[in-house]
Amino acid sequence: MTSLSSKTPRTTAAAAVLWLLVVLALFGVAGSFPICAVPAVFLGSALLGSIPWGVIISKAFYHTDLRDHGSGNIGTTNALRTMGKAGGAAVFALDFGKGLASGGLALAGLALFDPGASSPASHDLLVALAFLGCIWGHIFSPWLGFKGGKGIAVAVGCLFVTFGAGGALFELALFAVVVAATRYVSLGSLAAAVACPFYALYRFPDSPPAVFLCVLAAATVIWAHRENIARLRAGTENRIGGRKGEGR
Repeated sequence: MTSLSSKTPRTTAAAAVLWLLVVLALFGVAGSFPICAVPAVFLGSALLGSIPWGVIISKAFYHTDLRDHGSGNIGTTNALRTMGKAGGAAVFALDFGKGLASGGLALAGLALFDPGASSPASHDLLVALAFLGCIWGHIFSPWLGFKGGKGIAVAVGCLFVTFGAGGALFELALFAVVVAATRYVSLGSLAAAVACPFYALYRFPDSPPAVFLCVLAAATVIWAHRENIARLRAGTENRIGGRKGEGR
């Protein structure tokens, strides 16, 4: 797909509606065929994750494109530095919200049927799948030419369902401690991503597929920070308070 800036709103809306219809159709038959909940949750979560709130907020309220400023990233950090506290808070809240909604979508899938022990769509699998789908949708948004943010705000939102409140707060605390100690937002993000697979092992001891999906999600977030990693190694990464920012 072409980028959001080159697509007409009508075309973008039509594509989103078609995608949504596919998800609803899969959910419609999930009660009789539980396996259908698996692609429904993944596609629905990816659709939610793909909504580029940073671009939408910057264009609708600031009459500019967030991608043309600072790091060019559509996430919270670049939004804060480009649009100020109000714009940054709005982007964080909406990105966090779509992660939370993705987790809720997995729970909705579970509500359609009784996932027994031998079900191909167990609780652990669906919440982990929602986690991965939302992150992939955000990082590889089809509305932005399969480019996007770095997945931290959406990941935390989704983790409130995937890992529960305790796990999500643990990830947030780790992020906050590392950022406070180093003043590197990217390092805090990477620390949280590295910790994710280990917490997944604790959370899903009897579900290797769920652990694998969490590992894949964490690896994708780390990959999205590859430029930050290079700057950290070179000692040129910007700290909080610097004039230039890296977005997440």
